Amino acid sequence: MNNKDKQEQIKNSFFYMLPMLINTLMPFITLPIFTRILTKEDYGVLALSQVYATFAAGLVNFGMVASYDRNYFKYRNDKQKSAQLLYTTLLFVTCNFLFLLVLTYLFRVPLSNLIFHSPLYVRIMLCAFCASSVTRLHQYYLAYFKNSEKAKHYVAYTIAYILISFVLSLYMIAFLRIGVIGLVYAQLFSSIIMFFILSYKSLTLLPLSFSKKLLLESLKISYPLTPRIFFGVIGSQFDKYMIGLLASLGGVGIYSIGQRISYFVFNYMTSLEHVFIPQTYKKMFDLKEKGGESVGRYLTPFAYVSIAIALIIALFSEEIISVLTPSSYHSAINIVIILSMYYGFLFFGKLTGNQLIFTKKTHIASLLTMVAIGLNILLNIPFIIKWGAIGAAWATFIAGLISGSIFFVVAQHYYEIKWEYKKIAAIFLVFFGSSLLMIILRNFSVEYSIRLMVKLTSLLCYAYVGLRIRLLTKENYNLVKNIISFKKKTS
Repeated sequence: MNNKDKQEQIKNSFFYMLPMLINTLMPFITLPIFTRILTKEDYGVLALSQVYATFAAGLVNFGMVASYDRNYFKYRNDKQKSAQLLYTTLLFVTCNFLFLLVLTYLFRVPLSNLIFHSPLYVRIMLCAFCASSVTRLHQYYLAYFKNSEKAKHYVAYTIAYILISFVLSLYMIAFLRIGVIGLVYAQLFSSIIMFFILSYKSLTLLPLSFSKKLLLESLKISYPLTPRIFFGVIGSQFDKYMIGLLASLGGVGIYSIGQRISYFVFNYMTSLEHVFIPQTYKKMFDLKEKGGESVGRYLTPFAYVSIAIALIIALFSEEIISVLTPSSYHSAINIVIILSMYYGFLFFGKLTGNQLIFTKKTHIASLLTMVAIGLNILLNIPFIIKWGAIGAAWATFIAGLISGSIFFVVAQHYYEIKWEYKKIAAIFLVFFGSSLLMIILRNFSVEYSIRLMVKLTSLLCYAYVGLRIRLLTKENYNLVKNIISFKKKTS
């Protein structure tokens, strides 16, 4: 990659980081307020409502997110087909949403009993489902901006959504004091507002047009993914459901707080993904099977900067939790460390899915996901019974390592990315080693001053790895410095 291309990639990375950075600031403002108004049990109810919301919204989307991303690059030079692909996908997903909303309403009481073991949470369950589904709808518009490399549009609308949701949640929780459902209302109303704004904007860029042929083409890619989504959501939400079933709502709340902090790692990697996934797809389509080496070299810097944040969150989880929450939530500290390792390892998961989608092996992705879910369930049940919420975190991490490794091997078989394995191994050795050491030191109640020294040493070791693999170089530093200086001059 030449300096001009590298500069453009770094510039786009900064753009995509902005929403994530703003979103990161929100918990520093809201959690100290919300955790002193809402109880652990309130957060448990919120987490369980999102179990159904995530599951149902996954069914609503029917795997169309992946098929849209793939087919966008197939038709990116044809404006009419690009429009047809976007609007046809949106219409199909909207019809799915309305259909499932009716079913959810009709069976609201049995569903509430199944999820919460009580009929008292019907309203929050329905609202959470609507909020999650509408959020997924406006994500298709954002996917169009991402894929067409309109970074400024993507960032502007994403930040607007974050700020609207932030203001509404503060108003409903801190001023109206309507309880935990205020967080769900804030997401729902902000999603509806953004959906209409993005619909209007999209109509000014792309003419309203539909195509049955493109829908059928998309469904051929998406429908084999539906079992993967179905079981994938079960796997991702099963831990919280089982904590509620086998432990307590308070345990679900603690786990949810730990997951919320560590999920910053996933959001950060998703922001970077908006830069490297479109470029990866382009290399795959342009170079076919010969693009594996180019893709591997291209992805190493993204692996390094992705894991850098995961390492920081894992190392300083106790400082983050201690600042943001009262002492009743501090048992979430180790959960943050463990789940940060899990989300960091998902860097590979983001690529393996694209490898299988590119080669149209989506049915294999679904089969592998079913295996992963079975493993996750088998580990979660005994781990939760034995260790509660912390057991769920360990089960999720171990199951993720095993199933992720299987995914990696299979995806490499169908489209080989020639990773720079020595560099990747050094990155993850420091990451996992430092995170596990921090858990050990905390469990043995080692003094904080020593733990802090170990944290700083770990960061130095990671910086040394960056120097050794020639990512932290003077050339890259000057490149970033010039981009920042340019942004300041033009702002």
